[in-house]
Amino acid sequence: MSLTKYLREAWKKPDKKLLRERMIAWRKSDAIVKVEKPLRLDRARALGYKAKKGVIVVRVRVIRGGHKRSRPNKARRTKRLHIRKNLRLNYREIAEIRAAKKFKNLEVLNSYQIGKDGRHYFFEVILVDKDKPEIKSDKQLSFVARPANRGRAHRGLTSAGKKARGHRHSRVKVPKAYPSLRANKRKGN
Repeated sequence: MSLTKYLREAWKKPDKKLLRERMIAWRKSDAIVKVEKPLRLDRARALGYKAKKGVIVVRVRVIRGGHKRSRPNKARRTKRLHIRKNLRLNYREIAEIRAAKKFKNLEVLNSYQIGKDGRHYFFEVILVDKDKPEIKSDKQLSFVARPANRGRAHRGLTSAGKKARGHRHSRVKVPKAYPSLRANKRKGN
């Protein structure tokens, strides 16, 4: 078996004591931390990570709980308060958006979960510097440098974003999800 297969098997049943110790340390650190190398190397490599200039990994901590929108404090009619509507994002997408906000010059490539406890989710987000010549010349990563992929995380174009928007399914099975739920509502469908 290859090294990646051993790593994949190890992560199916991780050492709970070691993972708990790590999460205690992660809780004490900042919410968004740049890390030297990915914790789950097999998962990171599968999602496009390469140990080269212009590719970095960030650990993000997200608080668990409802995605209920906060109540605006002024200037709304009661009808427009939107406090009962939930945010249509998953935790992974929230982690990607926060990482993209902190590192403005980088684009989100992908992300994966590394742990969760009673209070938090922990994710590792792979970020790419689109201006580096190493990235522009790379066949697999050069698509990030295109202008159409600017602000991928904010526009729901990453894997987590597409899942949250219902774009994992075909247009035939879920016609209302395309091009978006709001666009479909405007059309009167």
